Amino acid sequence: MKKMKNEPEEKKESTEVKKTSPRRKKTPEVKKTINHWKVAFIVLIGLIIGSVAFVFIRVTQVREPNYTPVPELVEKDGTPVIAIQSKKKQINALIDFYLSDFQKGSDITYKFYLENEAMLNGTFEVLGHPIQFYLYFDPYVMDNGNVQLKAKSLSIGTLGLPMKEILKFVQRDYKLPNWVEVNPDDSTILLRLDQFRMQNGLFIRAEKINLVDDDIRMNIYLPKDK
Repeated sequence: MKKMKNEPEEKKESTEVKKTSPRRKKTPEVKKTINHWKVAFIVLIGLIIGSVAFVFIRVTQVREPNYTPVPELVEKDGTPVIAIQSKKKQINALIDFYLSDFQKGSDITYKFYLENEAMLNGTFEVLGHPIQFYLYFDPYVMDNGNVQLKAKSLSIGTLGLPMKEILKFVQRDYKLPNWVEVNPDDSTILLRLDQFRMQNGLFIRAEKINLVDDDIRMNIYLPKDK
């Protein structure tokens, strides 16, 4: 009888379904790919920002100017001995001769010449590369015979730098005669002929400058103390 009772229990045990835990499927490994175009774009943006920052710092940094302080305005008395009426071509030849001799041994050189306006042509470096600029002026003869150059426009490629900053650069880094005064705040350059004398003591006063009609007049004076 005991065996009869145990048989259903054994069958019951045999009919039990063993639960098996399902196997986890391995997820395929995804390889991360680098977007080279995105990296190149970020590098390019970094270079552009760095270049702009370099130009801004280079132009706006403050250093002691490399020029001799200009003395105060001095009125010179004398007798006009020669009246000169000249053309732009002759004046340009004279300016070129003077600047070529004055700038000997200088690392940074520039040109100044007359067309329908006065023009200053020079360069400054950005990341080791020279950038050329042209600064245009209107000349005005002052009552004391000096000449004021009023900056009117600037050509410097695609860089949008104000004329004031270029004049600061000229004042700071260019070798200028001690009778040339640069005023960045007024966007002017003053040719102080009252401070310029020839070796024999003669001095010059401007009388008229009309670049459009090619009419330039000046007087050479003999000083009173001669």
